[in-house]
Amino acid sequence: MVGTELLDATFAALADPTRRAILARLAAGEATVTELAAPFAMSQPAISKHLKVLERAGLVSRGRDAQRRPCRLEARPLREATAWLADYRDYWAESYQRLDVLLDELQSVDPTGTERRPARPNGTGG
Repeated sequence: MVGTELLDATFAALADPTRRAILARLAAGEATVTELAAPFAMSQPAISKHLKVLERAGLVSRGRDAQRRPCRLEARPLREATAWLADYRDYWAESYQRLDVLLDELQSVDPTGTERRPARPNGTGG
């Protein structure tokens, strides 16, 4: 997958709370399907379907350790999603800064529309 397709697959995979819980568990270390299914009230085949979605998004890989097939978290798609979201975090931070400036300006004007003088350091006002 390339660029937007990977980002789309990542967000689609993260949209489900079960898949997010699986990723949280895998952040603690490798686990088998049986281990991943244990805390959920669903069958192993249902967990396997969730794992396939996570695998298609590149968020999970499966290894082979003798008879075990442990699943592990793959962080790269999460880094890319975080980088994409960071642009919006910056946008909102700038928006809040502009709002703070506007609020400061509005607070410096009294209800009659005249500008208030800042209080003197000893608190006696203007």
